Amino acid sequence: MQMAIENTKSPPSKTESLFRLLTFSIASFSVASALPQAGFHPFIIISLSVLLIYLGVSYYLEKKGKRAAQNNIIYRCVDTIVLAGTVAFVDFAPLPSSMICTAYLVALLGYSSAYRYIYILIFLAGSGLGHLLLPLTTNLSDSNILIIFLLVALYFAASIQQSHIKNVQLSNQLDAANKENSELTRQTFNLSKYLSPTIRRAVLSGKRTTLESQDKNVTIFFSDLSGFTQLAERLEADDLALFLNIYLTEMSEIATRFGGTIDKIIGDSIMVFFGDPESRGIKNDALSCVSMALAMRKAMTKLKNRWQAVGIENPPSIRMGINSGLCKVGHFGTEHHLTYTLLGRSVNLASRLESAADNDEILISFSTYSLVKDIVNCVPKGQLAIKGFSQPIIAYSAVDLSTRHGNQTPKPDYS
Repeated sequence: MQMAIENTKSPPSKTESLFRLLTFSIASFSVASALPQAGFHPFIIISLSVLLIYLGVSYYLEKKGKRAAQNNIIYRCVDTIVLAGTVAFVDFAPLPSSMICTAYLVALLGYSSAYRYIYILIFLAGSGLGHLLLPLTTNLSDSNILIIFLLVALYFAASIQQSHIKNVQLSNQLDAANKENSELTRQTFNLSKYLSPTIRRAVLSGKRTTLESQDKNVTIFFSDLSGFTQLAERLEADDLALFLNIYLTEMSEIATRFGGTIDKIIGDSIMVFFGDPESRGIKNDALSCVSMALAMRKAMTKLKNRWQAVGIENPPSIRMGINSGLCKVGHFGTEHHLTYTLLGRSVNLASRLESAADNDEILISFSTYSLVKDIVNCVPKGQLAIKGFSQPIIAYSAVDLSTRHGNQTPKPDYS
């Protein structure tokens, strides 16, 4: 979750309060400059009193924290009218009017873009009505214009300073947000290692947000190492961990390369399935699974040679079982811990075939054989008595890919 960053344009900022102070100062000074010409005219007394009350009330409400959006709009409209009236009161003198307009346009940059044109229209209308309705105007002396210039210059300097402070604050917030996001990315990456790449992609893409399970035709693979228990008794714990990590890393990379979903790894046992969450069709899923098993057996031959070279006598052999069929696929578990896995008779059969396989054998069911028989060379094993199944199971031993069809193994799509 990304850190929230303040919106510096709402509620009223110090820059906006500073502009209100500038508005009051220029308007009050312009009205007061007419005293030598008009004396204590009622308009002058009333105008100065209203300006003073407005400034006091606005700052009091801001100090109390009453910064509702509606009040902000009212403040800005009044500021606009006061400045427009000031431009009319100085009889549209070019130099002070241009300075006032420039300061107002700069202030508009801090307002919402949806209201800028409305404020400009109010300014134009206010200055036009002021020219028609004001009972008197004044001509500013050069010293008065200089004072207005200094007021505007001070406003610009203070605005630049406030903008710099905001930029520094925003930069610090962005740095903190980037640091937090980097930490979350690192943690997410570490957590993602506990999920199969296919499941991880599905979850991140939003495809697996429902907890409802589905019935799907999948191909299930089980494998374990024959003789691993005896090896575990001979090796030290560190050596055994290294042995197991090398084996599981090699097998996991092969499963991922062929597009399989690694369901679970328990000790030396591996469960992989094809057809969910990504499927290339029932037949291609079965072919990918058998091709993966053939690749694992080939890799296992190389691993056994490596282990023998470092002094491990009689290294374990892999045995594998594969079955294709309908399974219940989805999230299973509790509110606090879920696993994405398969349930059903087809899963049990794949596991039993793996237990019945000989060393370095890939034992497949008839349902899988019927899907891959045109491409995979198989040897019939006849009818096997499988524990947990009342009827004998027809099984085949996968040998290799048929050279008649070339390499027709479907390539995984990781896009």
